[in-house]
Amino acid sequence: MPTNLVEIVLYTLVCSIPVVLLGSVVLHRGRNLSLTASMAALVLIPTLATFAGVIGVSGLMFTQELERTAIVLAVVAIVTVPAAVALGRYQAKRTVWEKEIREQERAAEKSRRELVAWVSHDLRTPLAGIRAMAEALTDRVVDDPADITRYSEQIVRETDRLASMVDDLFEMSKINAGALRLTLETLDLHEVIDEVVAASRASAERAQVELRAEQPGRPIFVAGSDHALGRVLTNLVTNAIAHTPPGGTVEISAGTDAGHAWTRVDDTGTGIADEDLLRIFEVAYRGTTARSPVANGGLPAGSGMGLAIAAGLIEAHHGKISASNRASGSRFEVVLPLAAEPAS
Repeated sequence: MPTNLVEIVLYTLVCSIPVVLLGSVVLHRGRNLSLTASMAALVLIPTLATFAGVIGVSGLMFTQELERTAIVLAVVAIVTVPAAVALGRYQAKRTVWEKEIREQERAAEKSRRELVAWVSHDLRTPLAGIRAMAEALTDRVVDDPADITRYSEQIVRETDRLASMVDDLFEMSKINAGALRLTLETLDLHEVIDEVVAASRASAERAQVELRAEQPGRPIFVAGSDHALGRVLTNLVTNAIAHTPPGGTVEISAGTDAGHAWTRVDDTGTGIADEDLLRIFEVAYRGTTARSPVANGGLPAGSGMGLAIAAGLIEAHHGKISASNRASGSRFEVVLPLAAEPAS
């Protein structure tokens, strides 16, 4: 049994270092160990190394003092191993959560940059047209009454388009900032769909696309905002009309399934490329050329935020929105929780 400080230190090192080395080998070879096993090993290695050092210093004499020390170390291990496992799991979850947050922030920043690029481009085009037509009218380059009327009407159309883009930007900024607050009330989905179909009928006729609705005879009640749901379905129907060639069909249907209400907008258009399906609801994402409609005069149609706004509004309703391809064309589906029928 060692009697001085130097001998005590040497005996302790000789007995504890092999335990630490053995534990390191176990951890190294067991890289695929579960988090629970790894944390338990990390706690047990110093505990067993301490016990080995105490035994070495005691001269391998199992005295009452050594027995008390062993009991203390066993209790410490019983307490610290579960605590270490719990803290390890918490730290692992926190690390994963922080990584996800960083990835979301990077994605949001990328989305903001893309939005600025798209909006800068889309605002510049109609503004240039408005300025050119206004200068032509101011300088009296155009003096024929029919041309003056045509220029004036075009300026009004472009101004309305700019106003719509500004509204989309404002709505998107509220969604991204988490500042969107909706007043939900019990609505009959039939009435919302009827209003959307009536408002979109003229656009469908100009595009030579048949627009029809297919709904069950009974009401479908959901908790929602009439304005917000109307905007969602209008965006989806407008998008479907824009991507459906003349002679095609856009159908909006509704129904219920397993405690949820669903609304589908089907078109007979070009469909959606597989790579676009993953990003179709991102801000300012328009996808491939086949899914990038062009309005009259070669101007890009819409702000590129319609589907992103629809996704944000549906999320605020605690619902889901999805896009998929059919045998001919594409389908957008909105799923909302059913609401209790209002008392009559």
